[in-house]
Amino acid sequence: MEALIHHFTLLSDQALVDKTFDPSRIEDLMRLFEVDSYKAWAALESEQQQELEEAEESLREAELELDRDMEWGMEEYRRTLEEMERMEAAELKELEEKAETARRTGNLMEKAAAIAAKRHIAAAMGSAAASMRSAWKTAAGNKVHPS
Repeated sequence: MEALIHHFTLLSDQALVDKTFDPSRIEDLMRLFEVDSYKAWAALESEQQQELEEAEESLREAELELDRDMEWGMEEYRRTLEEMERMEAAELKELEEKAETARRTGNLMEKAAAIAAKRHIAAAMGSAAASMRSAWKTAAGNKVHPS
Protein backbone atom coordinates (compact mmCIF):
# COMPACT_ATOMS: atom_id res chain seq x y z
CA MET A 1 0.00 0.00 0.00
CA GLU A 2 2.87 2.39 0.81
CA ALA A 3 4.44 1.70 -2.56
CA LEU A 4 1.14 2.56 -4.26
CA ILE A 5 0.89 5.81 -2.32
CA HIS A 6 4.46 6.67 -3.27
CA HIS A 7 3.70 5.87 -6.91
CA PHE A 8 0.53 8.01 -6.72
CA THR A 9 2.58 10.91 -5.34
CA LEU A 10 5.02 10.61 -8.23
CA LEU A 11 2.20 10.49 -10.79
CA SER A 12 0.49 13.50 -9.17
CA ASP A 13 3.70 15.49 -9.34
CA GLN A 14 4.22 14.42 -12.96
CA ALA A 15 0.61 15.39 -13.83
CA LEU A 16 1.20 18.88 -12.46
CA VAL A 17 4.42 19.34 -14.43
CA ASP A 18 3.80 17.42 -17.67
CA LYS A 19 1.06 18.80 -19.94
CA THR A 20 1.00 15.56 -21.98
CA PHE A 21 0.31 13.37 -18.94
CA ASP A 22 -2.13 10.54 -19.61
CA PRO A 23 -4.84 10.42 -16.85
CA SER A 24 -5.47 6.74 -17.56
CA ARG A 25 -2.21 6.03 -15.75
CA ILE A 26 -3.83 7.36 -12.54
CA GLU A 27 -6.94 5.29 -13.28
CA ASP A 28 -4.75 2.19 -13.62
CA LEU A 29 -3.12 3.08 -10.30
CA MET A 30 -6.57 3.54 -8.72
CA ARG A 31 -7.51 0.02 -9.87
CA LEU A 32 -4.34 -1.25 -8.19
CA PHE A 33 -5.46 0.56 -5.01
CA GLU A 34 -8.84 -1.16 -5.30
CA VAL A 35 -7.24 -4.59 -5.82
CA ASP A 36 -4.90 -4.00 -2.87
CA SER A 37 -7.85 -2.90 -0.69
CA TYR A 38 -9.80 -6.04 -1.61
CA LYS A 39 -6.75 -8.17 -0.79
CA ALA A 40 -6.37 -6.45 2.58
CA TRP A 41 -10.09 -6.86 3.23
CA ALA A 42 -9.97 -10.55 2.30
CA ALA A 43 -6.91 -11.06 4.51
CA LEU A 44 -8.69 -9.30 7.39
CA GLU A 45 -11.81 -11.43 6.89
CA SER A 46 -9.68 -14.56 6.78
CA GLU A 47 -7.92 -13.51 9.97
CA GLN A 48 -11.25 -12.76 11.65
CA GLN A 49 -12.65 -16.11 10.50
CA GLN A 50 -9.61 -17.87 11.93
CA GLU A 51 -9.98 -15.97 15.23
CA LEU A 52 -13.69 -16.87 15.27
CA GLU A 53 -12.91 -20.55 14.75
CA GLU A 54 -10.25 -20.42 17.48
CA ALA A 55 -12.72 -18.70 19.82
CA GLU A 56 -15.39 -21.30 19.05
CA GLU A 57 -12.89 -24.12 19.66
CA SER A 58 -11.85 -22.48 22.93
CA LEU A 59 -15.52 -22.20 23.89
CA ARG A 60 -16.12 -25.88 23.09
CA GLU A 61 -13.11 -26.83 25.23
CA ALA A 62 -14.39 -24.65 28.07
CA GLU A 63 -17.83 -26.26 27.79
CA LEU A 64 -16.29 -29.73 27.88
CA GLU A 65 -14.23 -28.80 30.92
CA LEU A 66 -17.31 -27.33 32.58
CA ASP A 67 -19.26 -30.51 31.80
CA ARG A 68 -16.46 -32.63 33.30
CA ASP A 69 -16.35 -30.45 36.39
CA MET A 70 -20.13 -30.54 36.76
CA GLU A 71 -20.16 -34.32 36.38
CA TRP A 72 -17.39 -34.64 38.96
CA GLY A 73 -19.32 -32.34 41.31
CA MET A 74 -22.52 -34.33 40.87
CA GLU A 75 -20.66 -37.61 41.47
CA GLU A 76 -19.10 -36.14 44.61
CA TYR A 77 -22.57 -34.99 45.72
CA ARG A 78 -24.01 -38.49 45.13
CA ARG A 79 -21.17 -40.10 47.10
CA THR A 80 -21.66 -37.64 49.95
CA LEU A 81 -25.42 -38.21 49.92
CA GLU A 82 -24.96 -42.00 50.03
CA GLU A 83 -22.48 -41.69 52.90
CA MET A 84 -24.87 -39.44 54.83
CA GLU A 85 -27.73 -41.90 54.24
CA ARG A 86 -25.55 -44.74 55.56
CA MET A 87 -24.63 -42.67 58.61
CA GLU A 88 -28.30 -41.76 59.19
CA ALA A 89 -29.35 -45.41 58.94
CA ALA A 90 -26.63 -46.44 61.42
CA GLU A 91 -27.61 -43.67 63.83
CA LEU A 92 -31.30 -44.60 63.52
CA LYS A 93 -30.51 -48.25 64.22
CA GLU A 94 -28.43 -47.25 67.25
CA LEU A 95 -31.26 -45.05 68.55
CA GLU A 96 -33.79 -47.83 68.02
CA GLU A 97 -31.57 -50.26 69.94
CA LYS A 98 -31.19 -47.76 72.79
CA ALA A 99 -34.95 -47.17 72.82
CA GLU A 100 -35.60 -50.93 72.97
CA THR A 101 -33.08 -51.30 75.81
CA ALA A 102 -34.74 -48.40 77.66
CA ARG A 103 -38.19 -49.98 77.12
CA ARG A 104 -36.99 -53.33 78.51
CA THR A 105 -35.33 -51.59 81.46
CA GLY A 106 -38.57 -49.66 82.09
CA ASN A 107 -40.61 -52.89 81.98
CA LEU A 108 -38.19 -54.56 84.44
CA MET A 109 -38.35 -51.56 86.75
CA GLU A 110 -42.16 -51.58 86.57
CA LYS A 111 -42.21 -55.27 87.49
CA ALA A 112 -39.71 -54.69 90.30
CA ALA A 113 -41.78 -51.77 91.61
CA ALA A 114 -44.96 -53.88 91.44
CA ILE A 115 -43.28 -56.72 93.37
CA ALA A 116 -41.89 -54.25 95.94
CA ALA A 117 -45.34 -52.65 96.30
CA LYS A 118 -46.97 -56.06 96.80
CA ARG A 119 -44.37 -56.98 99.45
CA HIS A 120 -44.83 -53.60 101.12
CA ILE A 121 -48.61 -54.10 101.11
CA ALA A 122 -48.17 -57.64 102.45
CA ALA A 123 -45.84 -56.35 105.15
CA ALA A 124 -48.28 -53.55 106.04
CA MET A 125 -51.13 -56.06 106.16
CA GLY A 126 -49.06 -58.35 108.32
CA SER A 127 -48.19 -55.46 110.65
CA ALA A 128 -51.83 -54.37 110.79
CA ALA A 129 -52.96 -57.93 111.52
CA ALA A 130 -50.36 -58.25 114.27
CA SER A 131 -51.52 -54.96 115.76
CA MET A 132 -55.11 -56.13 115.63
CA ARG A 133 -54.25 -59.47 117.29
CA SER A 134 -52.35 -57.64 119.95
CA ALA A 135 -55.29 -55.33 120.48
CA TRP A 136 -57.68 -58.31 120.70
CA LYS A 137 -55.43 -60.06 123.16
CA THR A 138 -55.29 -56.97 125.26
CA ALA A 139 -59.03 -56.50 125.04
CA ALA A 140 -59.60 -60.17 125.79
CA GLY A 141 -57.48 -59.94 128.93
CA ASN A 142 -59.95 -57.46 130.51
CA LYS A 143 -57.24 -55.23 131.52
CA VAL A 144 -58.26 -51.68 132.16
CA HIS A 145 -55.96 -48.95 131.44
CA PRO A 146 -54.83 -47.08 134.57
CA SER A 147 -55.57 -43.64 133.33
